[in-house]
Amino acid sequence: MSAMAKVIINAGCGPPGRDRLPNFFADWRHVRVDIDPDVAPDIVADITDLSMIESGAADALWTAHCVEHLYAHAVPTALAEIRRVLRDDGFACIVVPDMQRIAALIAEDRMHETLYVSPAGPITPHDMVFGFGPAIAGGQQAMAHRCGFTPAVMTRCLVEAGFGGYAVLRRANYELAALVRKRDWARSSDRDALIAALDL
Repeated sequence: MSAMAKVIINAGCGPPGRDRLPNFFADWRHVRVDIDPDVAPDIVADITDLSMIESGAADALWTAHCVEHLYAHAVPTALAEIRRVLRDDGFACIVVPDMQRIAALIAEDRMHETLYVSPAGPITPHDMVFGFGPAIAGGQQAMAHRCGFTPAVMTRCLVEAGFGGYAVLRRANYELAALVRKRDWARSSDRDALIAALDL
């Protein structure tokens, strides 16, 4: 890896080998951040306090199924930290459960139906609303979900956090992905090319 490799912060990384980062980041320098010291992150931290990372240090930040573990009042703090650690031309991708689509399943009385099988095991609407049941049952209380997002809620949070460029996309596996920058992309084609490269 080049000494000049770009830096990607994987916030809420989970155990090694399960980073779930797109191949786009294969040659980047990965900095793994997690609240759980047992997953051996490079930095033990909550996403609401990344103070051990210098402002503007990251070319990108990836956080998948992490922000929903915060209480709603803490989400603006986390988004402010994400924005702070990014370089001016950097970007972040925030992946969360799509509560609007999950609510439709619950309305159909499908609360405990397996929707897909993740590396951790089968995932149900109940898991996506309240947190992964087996992990919580095993004592990992930090795995509980404390807030949720629809496309409109996520968009409002991003605007209020001061991101000038953003796109909120629906993904497979009942996910939302928010791609954000401090400033808007100069060309929408640049944004669309990045969305495609990240397979969002």
